[in-house]
Amino acid sequence: MRPPGTAVQLEARRLKAWKLLREGLAPVEVARQVGVNRRSVRRWRARGERRGQRALVARPTPGRPPRLDERQRLALTGCLLAGALACGFATPRWTCPRVAELIRRRFRGRYHVDHVGRLVRRLGFSPQKPQRPARERDEAAIRRWVRQEWPRAKKTPRG
Repeated sequence: MRPPGTAVQLEARRLKAWKLLREGLAPVEVARQVGVNRRSVRRWRARGERRGQRALVARPTPGRPPRLDERQRLALTGCLLAGALACGFATPRWTCPRVAELIRRRFRGRYHVDHVGRLVRRLGFSPQKPQRPARERDEAAIRRWVRQEWPRAKKTPRG
């Protein structure tokens, strides 16, 4: 799995590790300073020794380019944080179909509902199911029971 960060950030980390290795630091120390596993540093060192520093530069990400660019993803995050009501939906709950509809309306992009969940997770959100209190719940009765009945029901310490 690809580590978090842009290609430029990951390249900068590899090049910093390469520089520290060239200065004579041990891979374990370089890994600690750069914040990666020592195996990664050893792998980068071997790649750099075989093909030079150019082997550590960022390569294009394979696969289809994302349908939303970075600016649009930031705008989508802002919309999600503002809430579904602010984006013109009848209730405050976000669902994958609603996010897909928002993307279609706002950014003129098309995401299949089954893939919206992955996009939303990549933006830092997690799926959550709203809690529904029971219709029969009577808060006043609960407070009264806790105040009057609970003290009699709980065990009293032995004297």
